[in-house]
Amino acid sequence: MSYSRKVYVKAVSTLERRRSKAEHTQSMHREEAYAKIPELISIDREISSAGAEVIRAIGMGENAQRFIEELSKKNLAAQQRRKDILKENGYPEDYLDADYTCKKCRDTGFVSGVMCDCYKELLRDTALAELNELSPSSRSTFESFNVNYYPDAADAVTGVNPRSRMKEILDFCKDYAADFGTDSPSLLLYGATGLGKTHLSLAIASEAIRKGYGVIYGSAQNLMSRLEKEHFSSGRDNEYDGSEQAILECDLLVIDDLGAEFSTQFTVAELYNIINTRIMSRLPVIISTNLTPDGLEQKYTQRITSRIIGNYISLYFCGKDIRQIKTMEQE
Repeated sequence: MSYSRKVYVKAVSTLERRRSKAEHTQSMHREEAYAKIPELISIDREISSAGAEVIRAIGMGENAQRFIEELSKKNLAAQQRRKDILKENGYPEDYLDADYTCKKCRDTGFVSGVMCDCYKELLRDTALAELNELSPSSRSTFESFNVNYYPDAADAVTGVNPRSRMKEILDFCKDYAADFGTDSPSLLLYGATGLGKTHLSLAIASEAIRKGYGVIYGSAQNLMSRLEKEHFSSGRDNEYDGSEQAILECDLLVIDDLGAEFSTQFTVAELYNIINTRIMSRLPVIISTNLTPDGLEQKYTQRITSRIIGNYISLYFCGKDIRQIKTMEQE
């Protein structure tokens, strides 16, 4: 499970805010309760000293177990006494406890060195939120993909019925998302502009994130820009540090609108590295492009195109520009 550095930073920041809020509220509650019920101060000192007493008991040899058992009884009695006093004074019995969002990890994100389920869920939610910031993924679902926008008549030149073709592609993408795993094949979604390539790639990405996989989505231009800034920027606080590693190692990489980016020797080399590395690592990529396979070969090197055509499942999108049709309907 690999997410972008930005996702990890946001998730950790959220955990820190949750923990800070819980502990600040706890501190305020203690200050209030101690002022009203001074007896609680000595009880809490008795409870907090139990840990040090347990450590001291380790060197007591045969008597350690009995001492720890007695200490545990005293500690439980002190905790119960505190609960009773709080209730007698009109407070909830857990009023002095920190109200962490996750009781299991106490909002640290880890339990005994293992990532907590709350941290995993937070990473997923943060990744989905980032996806929505970059694109209309919340509106790009399988349910909102309407095949009725595609002509239901065979094309005079190709003989292909666009509606039938797009229904097949929609069903394929649904199955792909339902069965998605890191061993899933890579996809090449190509065809003219406005035919739903981005829509379906986002629908797959959203489903993969909901299943707990780390997904990185970006237009080819934005992804290459991130890599350039990481490569050529200096300084410890470079926010793009780790971009290349995340792009190479994430569970699913979605490159949108390949071919629209400004190409340089650097970007072509990086594109080859991404495609080749992920093929060797058997990690899936979804590429959407307005270029045909021949157009890809003209824009990039034959080394890049041959790896895409030879290792990706190609899905050809056909029909009329859906965005133009929707715009006309709104007028």
